[in-house]
Amino acid sequence: MSKKKRDRGEEQGEMSFLEHLDELRRRIIYSVVAIIIGCILVGYKIDFIIEKILLAPAVKIGLKLQNLQPFGQPFLYFKVVVIGGMILALPFILYQLWKFVAPGLYQNEKKVVRLVTFFTTLCFVAGVIFSYFIMIPFMLNFGTYFGTKLIENKFDVNYYFGFVSMMVLASGIVFEMPMVSFVLSRFGLLTAKFLRKYRRHSIVVILILAAILTPTPDPINQLIFAAPLFVLYEISILVTAISEKRIKKSNESNGN
Repeated sequence: MSKKKRDRGEEQGEMSFLEHLDELRRRIIYSVVAIIIGCILVGYKIDFIIEKILLAPAVKIGLKLQNLQPFGQPFLYFKVVVIGGMILALPFILYQLWKFVAPGLYQNEKKVVRLVTFFTTLCFVAGVIFSYFIMIPFMLNFGTYFGTKLIENKFDVNYYFGFVSMMVLASGIVFEMPMVSFVLSRFGLLTAKFLRKYRRHSIVVILILAAILTPTPDPINQLIFAAPLFVLYEISILVTAISEKRIKKSNESNGN
């Protein structure tokens, strides 16, 4: 057995089932404490977060929001505190997850996991930024000023929060396309040849999605939505091709 493979479990040795459970319990407790601390920090700056971040897209376009529930605002503040606390604690939670699984991985597996974690986070953040600064303002502007001026559009603030959360999450997930392709290629479930073969089909699907998601028939606006998806698809092909080459090279080295 090679030295690279013998690195697994050298630092802590073999652990029993009960020791694994105790380790998992400890990591979960650390994560819960991190979420509580994150909630406290968000609660300390809750007014700034709601007024300057959450409501900023609505304020920028002059959208009027209203509360239609007796405890609508308290519930809104509670949801922002909990979700914000989880977001702040997420890096620490991922670190605890890494500390739990790392002892059972080979050195080459650790490198792959680090890269996947880094680029997965990067892709998700890129999707959030794209949604917050482009998609959400555009769609809110269209929904607010569409139709006759005799009807005044006022949205429920909790519905607005749900809309913003959904759009941000959906965009972040869509931007994970390259990393999903990379993982699938590592397991041999996806190839660059397959993605290239169905490139034309994907273009049609992306244009259809852009036409559905874009609230206006303007082709320029549709292309604004579709362009990042085109780029993500091409990046997925590139990432998959690189992954295949590395797997092939690794197999050849092991064969020798």
